[in-house]
Amino acid sequence: MAWLFSLSAECGVEQVAAEQFAHHFDKISWVLSNGSQPQTRSGIFQDIEENWWCRSCPSGISELGIGTPETAYLMTELGILLYQHLQSAPAFRYALVGVEVDEFRTYSELLDESSHLAFPGLVLADAVWQAVSSPPVFRPFSLGYVWKPYEGEVYKPLMASPDLRNKLNELLIVPSTQLGSFGALDRNLKHYRL
Repeated sequence: MAWLFSLSAECGVEQVAAEQFAHHFDKISWVLSNGSQPQTRSGIFQDIEENWWCRSCPSGISELGIGTPETAYLMTELGILLYQHLQSAPAFRYALVGVEVDEFRTYSELLDESSHLAFPGLVLADAVWQAVSSPPVFRPFSLGYVWKPYEGEVYKPLMASPDLRNKLNELLIVPSTQLGSFGALDRNLKHYRL
């Protein structure tokens, strides 16, 4: 299963809006700090609500998620570049950069969950921001858009390493001989609770 790093933008009900957005991002390339030159490939699709999306994926970046600190660094560098290019993009309703961000919320879900819009990097058109009651965590992004500033991609060793995950799982298994002690400890702690 691929874990794609991309910029995904919901462009509304008109296919032409997604096509214009895709054209803006297709075949853009940058030189990264490690000397690589990823190039974006863009495609459009419809979600279950029949709204149009554009996904722009840089080439040459991991399709297995964030397996190393170096990958997290490069994805963050690319994320910043994608957001910079987004500032001059054709109209869209909302967008997000990250791993597996396609259809992270449909438009109706976004409106329904307006009190929980804590996605770092989420960019909203002003009209969408107002429709979700103008949360104060959003700051100006570009003309007609606000965002919750991007925080970069994060390497999580327990997610990336099956070996480390197995070691943690072994640690979490409590032998039945220790459960009695835990029960007694729990009873003693209740004695001290207010």
